[in-house]
This record gives sequence, C-alpha cells and structure tokens, in this order.
Amino acid sequence: MQDCLFCKIIKKQIPADIVYEDEEILAFKDIQPAAPIHILVIPKKHIESINKLEKQDELLVGKIYTKIKDIAKQQGLEDTGYRVIVNCGKDAGQEVMHLHYHLLGGKKLGEKIVD
Repeated sequence: MQDCLFCKIIKKQIPADIVYEDEEILAFKDIQPAAPIHILVIPKKHIESINKLEKQDELLVGKIYTKIKDIAKQQGLEDTGYRVIVNCGKDAGQEVMHLHYHLLGGKKLGEKIVD
C-alpha cells in the first residue's frame, strides 16, 4: 500500500523509534502515547485489519503475541502488567488501516498520565 503510513515506516521512508524488528514484525514507540510506555507492534505484511486476516496469517499473529510478551518484558512490564489493544475499523478507533497492536503500560489502569 503506497499511502500506508506504517508501510512507509517499514520501508524506512518515515523515521520511527524502533524497539524491535525482524523479517516479519516491527515495533516502535507511538508518537502520541496514551501511557508512559506505548509501543505499536505491526506485521510487515500489509494487512488492513483483523477483518482481513486469512488462514495463512495465523502463525504470524501468534508470533506477534509472543513478541509483544518479549517486548513487555524488555520494557519492564512483565511484573506490573500491561494492556494489548487492537482496534478494528474506523468506528473502533483504528486510524491507520494496517493491522497494529498497542502495547500499553507503565501506569496502573485508570490512572491519568502525569506530564
């Protein structure tokens, strides 16, 4: 997808603060964090949303969740906890039409972020 923001990040056409990368997955810090730690984890394969997942994507999605666990541990969230959110479609708040997972942590659920 030529106009996809995340595809441009994958191709290094737009800079990002990358925390993890391999041949199938990219994880980077959200530029508008909703928590002290807010990382987006995306497949490098362009998949528009959960609704566009196919049978062949099952291993990739499983790998993404395993990497989310590893990234959460690396970020020091393993013991305190974290949230993983996936929005599907515009009415659910999906702003970029490329499947992505929000990893949020660093504060207790419900607490305001202190600037």
